[in-house]
Amino acid sequence: MKIGFDNEKYVKIQSQKIKERFKLFDKLYLEVGGKLFDDSHAARVLPGFKNDVKISMFKELKDELEIIFCINAGDIEKNKIRGEYGITYDKEIIELINKSKKMGFSVNSVVITLYKNQVSVDKFIKKLNRNGIKTYTHTFTKGYPTEVETIVSEEGYGANPYIITKSPLVLVNGPGPGSGKLATSLSQIYHENKRGINAGYAKFETFPVWNLPLKHPVNLAYEAATADLKDVNMIDPFHLEKYGTVAINYNRDIETYPILKKILRKVSKSDIYSSPTDMGVNMVGFCILDDDLVEEAAKKEIVRRYYNEKNNYRLGLCDEDTFKKIKLLMNEINIDETYLDVVKPALDKKEKENGAPVIALKVDNKIITGKQTDLMTPAGTVILNAIKYLSKIPDDIYLLLPNILEPILKLKKDIGNGARLTLQEVLIALSICSVTNSMAAKAMTYLSKLKNAEAHATYIVTGIDRNLLKNLKVNLTCEDEFLEDE
Repeated sequence: MKIGFDNEKYVKIQSQKIKERFKLFDKLYLEVGGKLFDDSHAARVLPGFKNDVKISMFKELKDELEIIFCINAGDIEKNKIRGEYGITYDKEIIELINKSKKMGFSVNSVVITLYKNQVSVDKFIKKLNRNGIKTYTHTFTKGYPTEVETIVSEEGYGANPYIITKSPLVLVNGPGPGSGKLATSLSQIYHENKRGINAGYAKFETFPVWNLPLKHPVNLAYEAATADLKDVNMIDPFHLEKYGTVAINYNRDIETYPILKKILRKVSKSDIYSSPTDMGVNMVGFCILDDDLVEEAAKKEIVRRYYNEKNNYRLGLCDEDTFKKIKLLMNEINIDETYLDVVKPALDKKEKENGAPVIALKVDNKIITGKQTDLMTPAGTVILNAIKYLSKIPDDIYLLLPNILEPILKLKKDIGNGARLTLQEVLIALSICSVTNSMAAKAMTYLSKLKNAEAHATYIVTGIDRNLLKNLKVNLTCEDEFLEDE
């Protein structure tokens, strides 16, 4: 993969910036926006960005920090799904906790925000407590967002329980936007300062990139990623007025800054920040090596987001405005759906095969296709074809043995589990065959080469096939059509 981003430089200067910030206070509550682990969006739009870089750069500060995770009670109640991984927010919280502990980080607690005594939320709290995880509940802050005197009082933040923390740096993270990270940070700062501790706030968020142009594709890719939240990038007027410098931020931060500044002044008795951009510690823009490469990657991500939201609309998960907004972004930078060069081959192959479902996948600048057959789903055929191509195994050589496939197909039929092999079943069969078939064993070694490959399906890929393609790190897009036999 070509590199357009200097990850080592980013770790060095971003870590230094965070250290500088938390030395300004006795204790710093650092709101970590986006994903603490596996920031795949950043890795896709900034080729060379390692998706675990955020958590990695905190390793050397491990003994000086602890983590608070936040989750909105409403997201638990609605079983909100993390689109990237296809799991609910409450399961994501547990995964975040387990990953953090496994890496040796201290997890302080989980804060359930906007709590309203929901039954499903109470069950989740019991589950956390029974697994030794401390939990706290925050209700709606009285007076928010306009009545500062009430917000910063015993009726407002004072009504929340005080979370005892021992470290000078506290990371505040959550499974997605709207988790209540900011409110939790400010509530804690209120309680800390009441106790004579000089506690401060800062924000570590990768996007939008404040020192890239407003319409740079990387920043537009952020708008595409948050289209469902109606986020819009803007020039930070407070930064421009104070410093005479253009800085990019987004509407929610800019709109809430005046009230947030008043709250911070009231809570901490000081004025440290002159703009919402000042609150951030984001050095991504200084680490881009190849702007043309990064722009191309960001444009591809915008198209992926477009297809994803079109699928979500068809599935009833978003409104029409969401994918239409992304389409406007595509028009703005003069690209269309075919900017992903796997789209047209997939559609052409479908037409050639009389409407059969197809997936096209690009590896080593070669487009490989796979169609639905009586034996396999398109995902199974395209991955099998791709690893045969990569391992230079001729098309006429079969990797899957009939004596292996027949009992699997019979079992599927007997238990009513579909007539075709899914991708998972294909790979299981291949692994069994690899014990006696050296070519099957050779082909399997090339599965890792599919990482970051582009793929396009002529239908909405669901279930096991979709999850396994994600696990293989394939960048999948889909037409918004259902399979007739699903």
